[in-house]
Amino acid sequence: MSTKPEAGDAASFAKPVATQDVSWETWAEGTRFGTRFRHLTSAAGVHAYHVGVQIDELEPGKQSCPAHYHLLEEEHLLVLEGRMTLRLGDETHELEAGDYACFPAGQRAGHCLVNNSTAVCRFVTIGERSPNEVCVYTDSHKVMVRALGEIYDKSAVKSYWDGE
Repeated sequence: MSTKPEAGDAASFAKPVATQDVSWETWAEGTRFGTRFRHLTSAAGVHAYHVGVQIDELEPGKQSCPAHYHLLEEEHLLVLEGRMTLRLGDETHELEAGDYACFPAGQRAGHCLVNNSTAVCRFVTIGERSPNEVCVYTDSHKVMVRALGEIYDKSAVKSYWDGE
C-alpha cells in the first residue's frame, strides 16, 4: 500500500502560508543587481507550478535584474511600500505603493526595476514559468532559451540557410 498522497487527497493540496513565516532569500550579482525575496509559491508546497508569486525587496541603489522581455511568459507587479523606477523600453515610470504594472508575453519592451530612493521598496511579483520560455535581454543583446539552458549573443544572428 502506498503512503504517497494521491492527487486530490487533502495531504497533496497546496497549503495557505503566512507571508511573515516564509524565509527571506537573497539574490545578487556584483554591486548593481540584487533583491531579497520570499517565494510564496514554493512555501505553499507547490513545486511544479505554472504561476509563481513572491514578495521582493529592492534596496536603495539596486536594480532588480537585467532589462528584458519575455516571449511566452506574462509578469505582474504590485508595489506594497516605497518607491522605485520602472524602466519600460525607452521610458521610465516612477512607481510607489499601490501602483501596478503588467508585462504581457511578447511585449517587445525591456523592463527592469531600479531603486533610486533612499528606502527599501517592497513589491509582489506574479509570473508564469514556461519550460519553453525565450527571454530577450535588451541592454546586453542576449537571448535566453530556457529549454536548452543556453544564452546567445543576438549579434551572431544568421539567416535560415547560413552554413547549409
